[in-house]
Amino acid sequence: MRGDHELILIKPGGRTKDNIGNEIITDPVETPVLCDLRSVGRNEFYSAATAGMAPEMVFVIHPYEYAGEQLVKFEDVKYQVIRTYSDNDEELELVCGKVKGK
Repeated sequence: MRGDHELILIKPGGRTKDNIGNEIITDPVETPVLCDLRSVGRNEFYSAATAGMAPEMVFVIHPYEYAGEQLVKFEDVKYQVIRTYSDNDEELELVCGKVKGK
């Protein structure tokens, strides 16, 4: 993996309480990682389309950098992680589709 591009992994914000019980809303946490790009395979694209999904990008990152984030940002465009795939300990593919309306 060369890591020629930057991908932002987005962990959603949440709700927590401070030491006296007040609810605090936390901001999403954005973590930049280096990635490679791969194209969505023809078979995968058509199989996903029949299930109502639209995979557009495949980002390849190191598995140890991924903590289950379901949103990513690449070149100021947000993507939803449709599925992940790894056949070795060095690379993890994130198959993603654009988030509509964002």
